[in-house]
Amino acid sequence: MDTIYITGHKNPDTDSIVSAMAYAALKNALGLREYKAARLGEISDETKTVLERFHAEPPLRISDVRTQVRDLDYDTPMALSPAATIRRAWTTMQADRISVMPVANDDGTLYGMLSAGDVANFDVSSVQEPYVHNIPVYNLLSVLEGRILNAGGENTDEISGEITIALPAGCENLIFSRPDSIVVCGDQPDMIRRALEIGVCCVIVCQAEVAPELLAMESRTCLISTPLDPYRAVRLICHALPIASICKSQDLVCFHLDDYIDDVRNTVLESRFRAYPILDENEHVVGTLSRFHLLRPRRKQVVLVDHNERAQSVTGLDQAEILEIVDHHRLADIQTKNPVYVRNEPVGSTTTIVASMYQEKGLMPSAKMAGLMAAAIISDTVMFKSPTCTQRDIDVANRMARIGNVSLDALGQMIFSGDRGGSKSVEELLQADYKEFHIAGHDIAVSQITCMDSEKLLERKEEFLSAMRGIRQEHSFNTVVLMITDVLLDGSQLLFVGDEDTIRQAFNLKGHDNCVFLPKVMSRKKQVIPTLSALWG
Repeated sequence: MDTIYITGHKNPDTDSIVSAMAYAALKNALGLREYKAARLGEISDETKTVLERFHAEPPLRISDVRTQVRDLDYDTPMALSPAATIRRAWTTMQADRISVMPVANDDGTLYGMLSAGDVANFDVSSVQEPYVHNIPVYNLLSVLEGRILNAGGENTDEISGEITIALPAGCENLIFSRPDSIVVCGDQPDMIRRALEIGVCCVIVCQAEVAPELLAMESRTCLISTPLDPYRAVRLICHALPIASICKSQDLVCFHLDDYIDDVRNTVLESRFRAYPILDENEHVVGTLSRFHLLRPRRKQVVLVDHNERAQSVTGLDQAEILEIVDHHRLADIQTKNPVYVRNEPVGSTTTIVASMYQEKGLMPSAKMAGLMAAAIISDTVMFKSPTCTQRDIDVANRMARIGNVSLDALGQMIFSGDRGGSKSVEELLQADYKEFHIAGHDIAVSQITCMDSEKLLERKEEFLSAMRGIRQEHSFNTVVLMITDVLLDGSQLLFVGDEDTIRQAFNLKGHDNCVFLPKVMSRKKQVIPTLSALWG
């Protein structure tokens, strides 16, 4: 069963992380599918503090949901050892109805690829040149269903020579004469005797008994008995060779499970192999890929929480299948190929919506999950001071606090009283809660830092402005804004670069300073972005 990833936005805040974790837990508790919470970036110091408080691990980090090799319905044929016989390989191909199979070393790593064409080409060449090299005796006995008859043969490990069918005595000129011969015969005592006297490499006796006096002769010849007829025996001698002797082992084109289909497709188009080996992260062979596998790839499935804007979502979203969206932001630009479940409510936190869904489904979250959800709501509503906060946020947060046996005031103190940048660079602080918006042809980036001591951060004002100018130049933004939201002052210090006249006009600012305190302004999504959107039309 394929994993469905539940993910928040890039540069995730506590609400984004916890809502993904809580929704994944709810889905799995309902027994619907295998859901897994994911994140798109590093967790902030605030979120790390919250997770550590409740002894929770951060979600799996993913960076791309483009279709990968692991998402394909690739073939998983048996991988044979290089020492396996051609006979066994061909039998396996026929049984599994495949034309290409991987060859793997004892440790599972790739040795080569064997195709039906390789076997066919070998068969044709063996007719023209019936000489075989270094056939392991055990291989030969296996394909011939044979057994060694004489003591001299027990000391033979490998057999090499020209394959010869012993003819009747009247055709002396066509009878074998070379010591490096592999003689195939029937009930022909004279032929067997001659072969032993010459000391040929091997005598294969088909469907006949060998006289005791011949078995007693001193000879280094390996004497083998087989129940097969001479014709089959001759053909199968060649098939006793190890597949290492005919498979392709050089200049192989292989792929890994994590390779993206976009890259794989280009490579396949530039080569002409029938199939390609697939390797895992340990370089072990796990399957084979053919061109037709690329025609109908399985798309990764995702659920988006706490965002519905493409710029804030995971890379490769256009190749994924969006199943659901649970959010509390304005509707943005994400499009879906099929109808999906969308739940977008005007509340202060996505976690509030998820907590409500627990109640609707008749499920109570664990004490740990309830505590996490209470902390996320406190964080996103700035201790209920954000204008986005609703009575529903307050009620749900109190309910989660009761289930989790935690104090909302204590959570708030823990979340907002921590060190907000003492040891971090301004670049790190700007990226911690950073979002990009594209509004009416205007590209704007807005970062937000929530704290209880904005004065300490304002000591680095010039550093912030310099870094913001660098971001604007690098990404060609019209404007870059930083909100330093102070919980105790109940407002935000607004720093801005770029289209400064527009910012001053939008917020009715006087003077030419790039930093101003906006009382009662606590929300990026409800007070900053809507104000700029209205100005830009």
